[in-house]
Amino acid sequence: MNWTRPEDLRAQVQRLWERGDLLTALVEDQEIFPRRLVLKGPTSSEMAGHFDAVRAWIAALRPLPYCRIEWREFSHRVFGANTVPREAWVDSLDDALRWIGKQREAAHFQALIDQTRAREPTLLDWLARRPLRALELAPDWERLLDVVAWIKAHPRPGIYLRQVDIPGVHSKFIEAHRGVLSEWLDRTLPAEAIDCASTGALGFNARYGFRSKPARIRFRVLDDDLPVFFGVQKAMRESCLPDIILDVETFAALALPVQRVFITENEINFLAFPPMPRGIVLFGAGYGWDALARVAWLQQQRLQYWGDIDTHGFAILDQLRSRFQHVDSLLMDRATLLAHEAHWGREAEPVQHELPRLTAAEHALYDDLRGHRLRESLRLEQEHIGFAWVEAALRQRLSELEASPAISDA
Repeated sequence: MNWTRPEDLRAQVQRLWERGDLLTALVEDQEIFPRRLVLKGPTSSEMAGHFDAVRAWIAALRPLPYCRIEWREFSHRVFGANTVPREAWVDSLDDALRWIGKQREAAHFQALIDQTRAREPTLLDWLARRPLRALELAPDWERLLDVVAWIKAHPRPGIYLRQVDIPGVHSKFIEAHRGVLSEWLDRTLPAEAIDCASTGALGFNARYGFRSKPARIRFRVLDDDLPVFFGVQKAMRESCLPDIILDVETFAALALPVQRVFITENEINFLAFPPMPRGIVLFGAGYGWDALARVAWLQQQRLQYWGDIDTHGFAILDQLRSRFQHVDSLLMDRATLLAHEAHWGREAEPVQHELPRLTAAEHALYDDLRGHRLRESLRLEQEHIGFAWVEAALRQRLSELEASPAISDA
């Protein structure tokens, strides 16, 4: 029979706990008790036809602790007058907590309420909304409040997290709790102390005015006559052209007489890139070109992007063109793809969306790749292209560049 059993009634109270309703009542001082539970009992015909089962059901409900049963009279033509459950009630929060064994957790939560009310009452609404999450954070609660108090006292401090000096708190602790701290700080800080354009865990430092590790750009000079480092003898550089990493601001301030800038996604291709007069090669980082976009002088350079011949390679090229409209692709053409069929591989999750910044030839090849017209999920990784083919393509590209005007002259 589909009648409410004692465990069903307890499960209803358990769901109140799992939704956070019982703990929220502690924060907001709500009166949610007495509370009637859903009680489904036998119909009249079932009581008449299954009286033994009905008596067993009644006997199971009668001794329930922490649950008040209201009864009604039922007359049976054979067994006479009987009482059967009509409604089930939990009369108090304490009864509910005892029934599901959560008194200790509720006591811990009350301690969090008291501590928060004393130190940062603006966070009481967060406690009401996220009570179970608060219990998870209980061992770290005091330190989290310490962090909020420190940042309130030092809004947008302009220092690294490592420099925050709070007893018992280190930068790893703050980094590990960026999610909850963001929710708290957004509630407690004035609007002018928050950079709303920076979001998510990666945007924590910028959002609240901390310094982040500077973005870095790695590049190699491809011409040993380029004056990158004064005092370095040319003979010392001829065998291995410099491999340099600079923060973005320093790279943006360079005044190199460069005319050609190549970007490649593969480290070995970056290291083995052939010499090129007045050229440098940058080690790319896949999707995301915010760092390079801050380098104004790149807008005046001949930019060449060399990525894999697959849908993601063209998607990255398309994204790069959102920062530098004049970038050309290198070795990402149909002839290169067909010449290296022996090295074709498989792309795990091809891109399908439209890429509006591709040239007509690039878009045609991209359409063939995403449409699986040449082979299912076809991919040619850039490191599988023969080096002689690379050198020949670069000689051809150099000839084309020398015959065309510079960007600044166009």
